[in-house]
Amino acid sequence: MAVPRRPADGGVSRVGGATDSGLPPLVDPGPELTSDDRGRYSRHLLLGAIGDEGQRRLRAASVFVVGAGGLGSPVLLYLAAAGVGRITVIDDDEVDLGNLHRQVIHSVPAIGRPKVYSARDRLVELAPGVGVTPVHGRLDALNIGALIEGHHLVVDGSDNFATRYLVSDACEIAGIPVIWGTIDRFRAQLAVFWSRPPAPAAAVTLRDLYPAPPPAGSVPSCAEAGVVGALCGTVGSMMAMEAVKLITGAGRPLLGRLVLMDLLESTHRTVTIRPDPSRRPVTELPDGAGGASCGVSDLGRIDVPTVSAAGLAEELAQAGPSGGVAPVLVDVRGAGERSIATIEPSVWVPLDSVAEDASDPTGVLGRAAARGPLVVYCKSGSRSARAAATLSDAGFAGVRSLEGGIEAWTRDVDPSLPGY
Repeated sequence: MAVPRRPADGGVSRVGGATDSGLPPLVDPGPELTSDDRGRYSRHLLLGAIGDEGQRRLRAASVFVVGAGGLGSPVLLYLAAAGVGRITVIDDDEVDLGNLHRQVIHSVPAIGRPKVYSARDRLVELAPGVGVTPVHGRLDALNIGALIEGHHLVVDGSDNFATRYLVSDACEIAGIPVIWGTIDRFRAQLAVFWSRPPAPAAAVTLRDLYPAPPPAGSVPSCAEAGVVGALCGTVGSMMAMEAVKLITGAGRPLLGRLVLMDLLESTHRTVTIRPDPSRRPVTELPDGAGGASCGVSDLGRIDVPTVSAAGLAEELAQAGPSGGVAPVLVDVRGAGERSIATIEPSVWVPLDSVAEDASDPTGVLGRAAARGPLVVYCKSGSRSARAAATLSDAGFAGVRSLEGGIEAWTRDVDPSLPGY
């Protein structure tokens, strides 16, 4: 997913090397390993940092995973393969064809199935001794406390800002560590947050790094910007490793540190996250809901006139026979998105060019408005709402946003268009 553009001022600084030590094991050892366990986990048993006792800690651990998508797929696979005893996974989405290049826990036969059930079935095949609890639904402020209760840690593989902050705040209240990762095209960020770590570790949460979510629509989601599949595997595997480290006490977890990586440039650096002394601790969750699937945040929706996909199709159909003025469609998505699917006919003005083009009476938008009322569309309706607001402020009359974007058009009007 899209990641925030920069950390909060003063929250992060470059450091030259490790200075603090690791943390004590998060989980007490479980029962003795069976002979089958010793065969299955023999490579772990050879590692001094894990060994017999660490494997028993993994077997006694309970992990809550948010999302069974790009990050959740490798997280779930490697946690189950590592022998984590209990895994709960929540996601409200179903598998579709566009998921499979990066969401490797799913397969073609799973298309159309809820992701949590597809993931559960794969994990049962991979590690029969691991208990997997699927939750097909969305996280919100009313259910998250009860859902994460009884788990040792949370791995956040969600892909929208509303859920990220909801998870962080709930874990801060509960005192549960959360492993956090974000992906965007070829770049990623990874950290561990914990509001009540054992002394002498400092408490650090997402809000110490990024105090508040970015403005709605200012950062594209993975569905809008794209993401290379291998990045999900890289980051998800690292998140699973952070869970293993916390559970067993091995190594030095990323608490208080942020990893920044760019796979296209093959760069990797680590910075320190400092607690914000002026930040007020989170003690209660606000009203509202998040989601555990790949999408954009519901925070700060822009209020502009909209038209439904079915309503727009009816307007276009009636304009021809009656000789009325047909709406003119304006596509504000990126070039890559437009190459996948378009609503035709439409003119193309990328979102970051809308304001400049709108100031020129001879520009694309000015000429389009002379032919008919403008209807702006994007993938889901968020960016088009921003564009419609910009056009209205620039003096364009009667501008509307296509509610639900091209996703709604594909679903309700033209199913032949490919989804993405």
